[in-house]
Amino acid sequence: MHEQVKSILAKVRSEPSNILKALLALQEQLGHVPTEAVPDIAHALGVTTAQVAGVLSYYPDLRLTAPGRHLIRVCMGESCYANGCGRLLRELQDRLRVDVGETAAGGKFTLDTMSCAGNCAVSPTVMIDRDLHGRLLPSQLDTLLERYK
Repeated sequence: MHEQVKSILAKVRSEPSNILKALLALQEQLGHVPTEAVPDIAHALGVTTAQVAGVLSYYPDLRLTAPGRHLIRVCMGESCYANGCGRLLRELQDRLRVDVGETAAGGKFTLDTMSCAGNCAVSPTVMIDRDLHGRLLPSQLDTLLERYK
């Protein structure tokens, strides 16, 4: 993994160092930012491990553990909230038997939330991987999840 991390970081190196850009590039390639890579990241960017850890802990979209094969994110923005995203989230938690931030048994799905999907006109919205699904009702979740199995 050490060489893979170095290779990814070499592509995003900039002056001044952009820690967030580097972490997002790693996550895009690896699916998460491995905690054991933090010293390598800091060294490659010429920053301290505390600076890297600070960025990692601040941004909720950065993950320290690998997600399941499919990442499900429920939009919790104002429009989605007003249109029932809370019910969708509870239904997904019940169906997948996980809480937010957890991966379902078998590693198929990881459930998470997002602050806004920018899909307000068709809220509530659920994003699975990079696919947006709007105007969702709890009764449609089984059919939707089936598409990703």
